[in-house]
Amino acid sequence: MDDAFGRAQELLREMTLEEKIYQVTSDMIFEVDDGYAARRNPRFGHYRNPGHFMHYTRQTPASPAEVAAQINDDVRRSIEAQPHRIPPIENGEALHGAQWGMATNFPQPIALASSFDPDLVARVADVIGRECAAVGVRQVFSPVVNLVRDCRWGRTVETYGEDVLLSCDTGAAMCQGLEKNGVVATPKHFADNYGAGGRDSNYAETSERTMRETILPPFKACFDAGAQAVMAAYNAWEGVPCTANAHLLTDILRTEWGFDGIVVSDYSGAEGVHTAHGMASCEAQATAMALKAGLDVILPFGKFDVVREAIEKGYLTEGQLDRNVLRILTLKYRLGLFDEPYRDPAAADALVRCDAHRALALEAARETIILLKNNGVLPFSKENVRRVGVFGHSANIIPIGSNYAGPYGTPWQGEDAPTPLQALRAFLGENIQVIYGESCDIETLAPTCEVNLYFTSIVEGEGSDRSDLRLPSVTVHRAAQDGGGLIVDRAEQTITDDQEQSILRLMKADKNAVVVLQNGAPIDMRGWIDHAGAVLEAWYPGEQGAKAITEILFGVTNPSGKLPITIPKSVGQLPLFYAHKPSGRGYAYCDDDGKPMFPFGFGLSYTSFALSDACLQITDEGVEVTVTVRNTGRFDGDEVVQLYLAACGCSVVRPVRELKAYRRVHLRSGQADSVTLRLPQTAFFYYDPSMRFGLHDGEYTLLLGTSSQDIACTLELSVRDGKLEEKGSAK
Repeated sequence: MDDAFGRAQELLREMTLEEKIYQVTSDMIFEVDDGYAARRNPRFGHYRNPGHFMHYTRQTPASPAEVAAQINDDVRRSIEAQPHRIPPIENGEALHGAQWGMATNFPQPIALASSFDPDLVARVADVIGRECAAVGVRQVFSPVVNLVRDCRWGRTVETYGEDVLLSCDTGAAMCQGLEKNGVVATPKHFADNYGAGGRDSNYAETSERTMRETILPPFKACFDAGAQAVMAAYNAWEGVPCTANAHLLTDILRTEWGFDGIVVSDYSGAEGVHTAHGMASCEAQATAMALKAGLDVILPFGKFDVVREAIEKGYLTEGQLDRNVLRILTLKYRLGLFDEPYRDPAAADALVRCDAHRALALEAARETIILLKNNGVLPFSKENVRRVGVFGHSANIIPIGSNYAGPYGTPWQGEDAPTPLQALRAFLGENIQVIYGESCDIETLAPTCEVNLYFTSIVEGEGSDRSDLRLPSVTVHRAAQDGGGLIVDRAEQTITDDQEQSILRLMKADKNAVVVLQNGAPIDMRGWIDHAGAVLEAWYPGEQGAKAITEILFGVTNPSGKLPITIPKSVGQLPLFYAHKPSGRGYAYCDDDGKPMFPFGFGLSYTSFALSDACLQITDEGVEVTVTVRNTGRFDGDEVVQLYLAACGCSVVRPVRELKAYRRVHLRSGQADSVTLRLPQTAFFYYDPSMRFGLHDGEYTLLLGTSSQDIACTLELSVRDGKLEEKGSAK
């Protein structure tokens, strides 16, 4: 028993029922103004931090020091109002930056995964954790580790893509970086957060086998990395809403995995057991079902009266409530909230968006941008350019994306955070004209420019699932809505340009024109990609992303990102992901070969790489695979060596291939290096027909390459009687 648990037990024995109810409930107040203190009930145990709302209606954003001072004042009022001086947990979002205000804004999660670099992600998360803790935000609802096997899901941008290992590694790195700074990581949404067709929060038809093979491992990796909380999903699985699913929240999470942190609801998720799922006759009964199943904190509003009603009507006992409160108090003691509840506002001002943090944002953007196509057009040379034509609405917007990218009601802003148009002008200088043109200007402007660029726009994000993967080609309007506005940008977004037609017109005017995609999920490119000189997948690369895009376009940086998700040719191929299980017949349609536009792990470079001389060694811990990687091109650059595992002869059907190891390596032109990838024995584990997880018999092929389809070397081995055995040499 740790000291925090013991102190929590002692405090719990002294608390009244009223105090306990406040600890499992929370509040969120939108108007941080002169009447804010009077509206805020200081006795709730959890609050959406006021920094998220302080910028709304102000002419200038609140500084980090102002945010820290406001949170300090809130914490002080809460402590003074509590009979036992229990501090609250101030929470918020932090998917790609501390979302309490104008903190450092990193690439969106789907982009971070494109780096295939968990060490980079850990450094990003460390900064995010520092900037949260600096102002007093001590819990964040991040990372999203749901796998995307259907990219119609609007929240694809929040995830690390489709792969189990990449999501495990990236999610764990994010949790480590947050938790090391005393900020509670809260991976979400536990467990399977969308249904057929990519529909957000719809009923999950996922089997227990699929859940354990693919959906649950990233969550387990986060908990192994130190995450002390988890957010339950809105949807239902196996007939029970996840918010009140005892099999998930108690049997698997606590009993099987030994998790001893807290479970929080998604916003209004507890009442949804009644209102959305119809599993309870009233909200009080629904809330009691959730708390008894393993939920601990009801987010985001009030609910004190609802919990009290649940107890008064006998849906919940005080003894059952004690289990939830004990877990919350233990976490608060572990965080040191009782001993050091306040932060230094001056220190927050000095830390947030300091030079080092902005430099890391630029480094992250450089590693995450992917070159999808290049007909020898890129990189451009400044010496051969006098005029640059820039088209597309997003060319003059800071490329951070609207998803979890700013405080309530106010766009994110920061000095030294340019739009692509501004970055191009700053880089090219006064002697080269950079001209922004409307769609109607293409035919007259493009032929007069040596370089032409089109920056795309798309409507997506939370609450915006898609049924069409093409770029919007008609007027599309996304209205402001409070549901998403709690955590994502409330600003209205309108796209009026027929983007596909504009791109085709630009390609007709200049066959070397380049398309820069700014998006959070795959795009159907069939209508125009054959005509493009080059295509850059920039995702939403963050506050310094425009600089990174410019550097790559002009060869200062060699693109090195890799796709963390399969890009289909069209929506008709969905769901489409590389690690599928074998078909009993085939994969094609009568009008489509079933192959993707671009496979998982794909990404071009301005240089070229060759893999050779692969060999393996079986060790007591597992397998070591060594391969020689050579930069055979003219530019220095990074390559991501990827090791996949294909299985046959197993007691159950296994995926056609699965990523089991990878390594980013930097090589100068002409340089070669030996790269060793290590696979633990668990890389060969699977669930047998009786759902026993272990090292069962099977025949395996190790595939070394630079994407899931570009394989250079293969190695063979087998498992017999619980032992790994080599079968042959490299091919």
